[in-house]
Amino acid sequence: MATDNRPLSPHLQVYSPQITSVLSILHRITGVVMSLGALLLAYWLLALASGPVAYAGALEVLGSVPVMLILFAVSYCFFYHLCNGLRHLAWDAGWGFELPQVYASGWAVVIASLVLTLVFWVALLAGGSS
Repeated sequence: MATDNRPLSPHLQVYSPQITSVLSILHRITGVVMSLGALLLAYWLLALASGPVAYAGALEVLGSVPVMLILFAVSYCFFYHLCNGLRHLAWDAGWGFELPQVYASGWAVVIASLVLTLVFWVALLAGGSS
């Protein structure tokens, strides 16, 4: 019996990415990012409980540009996870299983999460400057 130098099972080089698989992987990634982002929330809460000096230091750290970019990414992950969770809830109710609906709801999740993130940050930054 001859052995071939080929993979035993299909892998990522065989399949082209589809929106359904990409969004499924992204859903898992956003969950992990939000878990890591919870560390920043814990830091902020600990600083708040530690007194005014610690809180002022935490606000300085959390207000820095690199951390703000991380917070922006975490907030996008939150809104993506929320919107995709609503999409899955609709699926649990038996709605949206036709392929065109799956693609439409997938793109709707991506766009809605981006819009919600931008609206959140505009409101946050506008509220903080007054």
